[in-house]
Amino acid sequence: MGRMAAMAGMLAAAPVHAQAVNDYPTNARAEYVFACMATNGQTRDMLDRCSCAIDQIAGILPYDDYVGAETVLRMQQTTGDRAGMFKSMAQMTAIVAGLKRAEAEAEILCF
Repeated sequence: MGRMAAMAGMLAAAPVHAQAVNDYPTNARAEYVFACMATNGQTRDMLDRCSCAIDQIAGILPYDDYVGAETVLRMQQTTGDRAGMFKSMAQMTAIVAGLKRAEAEAEILCF
């Protein structure tokens, strides 16, 4: 009986983990893959590697954190007073650092 309960518990937990990993919308994943391939080459091998990378990032970083980091990075590329805030605030640096760590891990695993 204990073994069956343990298996039932594992099966019940699986969709929760899958949902957490799959909270990135398809268009966000596709956008990442397109940008990655534009940078690294338009080959089937790069399609596989870039897809692997966004899957790894999604497994590490919740989607809301990913969006936040991408927003900060985009704002850092603009000019003016508002851009300075995104470049100098420690909180903004920490947001981007989470994405950079996830990207570094993805690079190790996928490239």
